[in-house]
Amino acid sequence: MKYYIIAGEASGDLHGSNLIEELKKLDESADIRCWGGDLMQQAGGHLVKHYRDLAFMGFAEVVKNLDTIFQNLKFCKQDILQFKPDVLILIDYPGFNLRIAKWAKQQGLKIIFYISPQVWAWKENRVKSMKKNIDKMIVIIPFEKDYFKNKWNWDVEYVGHPLVEVIDKFRVRSQESGARNSELRTPNSELITCFSDTTPLFAASLPPVKCGFHSRAIAARA
Repeated sequence: MKYYIIAGEASGDLHGSNLIEELKKLDESADIRCWGGDLMQQAGGHLVKHYRDLAFMGFAEVVKNLDTIFQNLKFCKQDILQFKPDVLILIDYPGFNLRIAKWAKQQGLKIIFYISPQVWAWKENRVKSMKKNIDKMIVIIPFEKDYFKNKWNWDVEYVGHPLVEVIDKFRVRSQESGARNSELRTPNSELITCFSDTTPLFAASLPPVKCGFHSRAIAARA
C-alpha cells in the first residue's frame, strides 16, 4: 500500500517514526512518502518536507511567511495527487492538516487523523468540519473518546498516549545497557520523566502500569 504521512513538528516526527516502523512490519511493501523530520526518514519514509521548513511561531512570523505557507499547501496537494496514496495519515499540526483534510476529502482519499486537535479547550467549532472530512480520528487522551461521542455523536478511537511507548522503549534500552545499575543509580532507583507544561492532562491520565502499544494499533487500522 501507499501511505502519505504529514507531521509538521518535532513531536509529530517522533510519533510518525514509530508509526512508520510498525507499518513496515505489517506491510513489507509499504511505500511511504512523508512530511516530517530525520526520525521519519530514518524509519524508512521518503521525506518530502522537513518540519524545520514549516515551523512559524507567533502571529507576526505567520503573517510574514503567509506566501510560504500557501506555497507549502499548494505543493502538498500537488504532491499527494501525484503520489496517489491509498491512505493519508495526518499527525496533529491542525492549522495545516485540517486544511489538507478538507481538500483531500474532496479528492476521495481515505483520511486518518492521529492526535486530535484540543478542540475541547478552544476552537470547538472545528469539530463539525473535522467529523465531515476525517474518516478515522484517533485520540490519545482517555476523556476525548467520551467527549466526541457524548457531545458530537462521533465515534473516535482511543489508543493511549504515544509518549508511553517512547518511555517504555527508553526503559528497555536503559536496562539492556546496564544504566539502571550504574554508579549514578541504584537497582531500586525510579525512572523519572519530565514533561513540559503542555502535557498536564497526559501526565494526569497515566495509569500505574504500561498503557500498551500505540503505533502498532494505528498501523493496523491504516
